[in-house]
Amino acid sequence: MTTAPPVRPAVRVTVGQLRVSDDHAANRAVVAGAFDTAARARADLLVLPEYASGFDPRGTGPEHAEPLDGPFVTLLRERAARDGVAVVAGTTLPGTGPDRGVNAVVAVDGTGALAGVYRKVHLYDAFGHRESDRLEPGPADAPPLTLDVAGVRLGVLTCYDLRFPESARRLVDAGADVLVVPAAWAAGPLKDLHWRTLATARAIENTAVVLAVGQAGKGVTGRSLVVGPDGVVGLELGEDPELRTVDLDPAALAEVRDRNPALTHRRYRVVPAP
Repeated sequence: MTTAPPVRPAVRVTVGQLRVSDDHAANRAVVAGAFDTAARARADLLVLPEYASGFDPRGTGPEHAEPLDGPFVTLLRERAARDGVAVVAGTTLPGTGPDRGVNAVVAVDGTGALAGVYRKVHLYDAFGHRESDRLEPGPADAPPLTLDVAGVRLGVLTCYDLRFPESARRLVDAGADVLVVPAAWAAGPLKDLHWRTLATARAIENTAVVLAVGQAGKGVTGRSLVVGPDGVVGLELGEDPELRTVDLDPAALAEVRDRNPALTHRRYRVVPAP
């Protein structure tokens, strides 16, 4: 007989708003430093941005792809096991052909086991960008990626997915209490407004915590957010690289959902499109 892990009074999360370059070795050194910070803070979870393994603001493609047994994910697994810190991080995986990669998010638990991979469903073909020129989408009907950390269930989506409420709702239907959104949110007119508004909306409509962790640097907005299930923004970073640690209170989440039981009033289901 198995029992569920205990729910702690607080789940401690280190938000890693990193500046990422096209130098993969340098990026791994930055990620190792983020693990050092998370371990010192006794965090349960470290969240890193989209494309944390390698990034080009002009467009990240197959030239930055690494397999799951490559140096980036290997580092995540080794450090997670050493420090007892789960991690969610964006990377680029090889696609089905040499001219395509896959925008992906990996989840590693606190033992170093690879808990799952989310392959980005909604490619960013908007605001003058075309991810689909370099990347192939993940299957819309793939099982939702969730990860249990300290008795709280996390659901994973990434960046442009934030504009599609169905993606978040599907994760909540899979039991997610916290929506984790690694991003490299492109800079531009009104983009920081959209980022904040959409993260807050996803929190309110799902009575879920939203951990929206952005990249810092050229071409991206930074401005990572932690939004409570009542829509209150508890943490908001600026544009520069920064590491901050916050505590999430499962009891407060349960209280919000008890007071606002909107999820139980739903009359529609989310079904992946063919």
